[in-house]
Amino acid sequence: MSRFTGRVAVVTGAAQGIGAATALRLAEEGAAVAVVDLTAERAQATVDAITQKGGTAKAYGADVSDLDAVEAAFAAVVEDFGALHILVNNAGITRDNLFFKMPRADWDLVLTVNLTSAFNCAQAAQKYMVRQKYGKIVSLSSRSALGNRGQANYAAAKAGIQGLTATLAIELGPYNINVNAVAPGYIATAMTAATAERVGATAEEHQRLAAERTPLRRVGRPEEVASVVAFLASEDASYVSGQTLYINGGAR
Repeated sequence: MSRFTGRVAVVTGAAQGIGAATALRLAEEGAAVAVVDLTAERAQATVDAITQKGGTAKAYGADVSDLDAVEAAFAAVVEDFGALHILVNNAGITRDNLFFKMPRADWDLVLTVNLTSAFNCAQAAQKYMVRQKYGKIVSLSSRSALGNRGQANYAAAKAGIQGLTATLAIELGPYNINVNAVAPGYIATAMTAATAERVGATAEEHQRLAAERTPLRRVGRPEEVASVVAFLASEDASYVSGQTLYINGGAR
């Protein structure tokens, strides 16, 4: 498949997990991928995986919670590749705790990294997209947006992604820019392994319990999220905008 030949994609938080899988998927389908993480060194392993398969990618370091850093990184991407067509807002962290014990600093940090970063990146990217009358923005929400014990900060941030997505679709739609989000359920990543450790379980045990509550009776893989992101970033989804698509194995 070559749905993204001639396209330039930026994927944030792409050093591991869903971000890395998404960068790989877009590159496999022909995109030149800017692999963004906190440092270029962190992002390099994903770049190496892409180039080893014959794809095109370059690592960029940026703190996506800092608008100036984002604008500088995106300007470098456009300088290097000539355009910016696709943005995947994937960067995120968790700082889980029960609400009554949650430090204000953990609330602020999770909202900033998970939600404000998407605002920063979308605002920087839309300047290029509006000019060229073309763009695709896909942001990572979560099933936790519906509420999840111990994740008041993360749930609020991921619900905010859905509101931001719906609003940007309205405002940017006249410029031929599609804006959507995906909301994964339980995906086997380093982040969910850290959640397992927080509650005193192994990653394997935590996944088994999650699978028992999922109609498909298994947890998801990063590659399965990446395939949906790729769909939303492609012309196959040219009339899809303002939507949040849940990727959760049928869980309710």
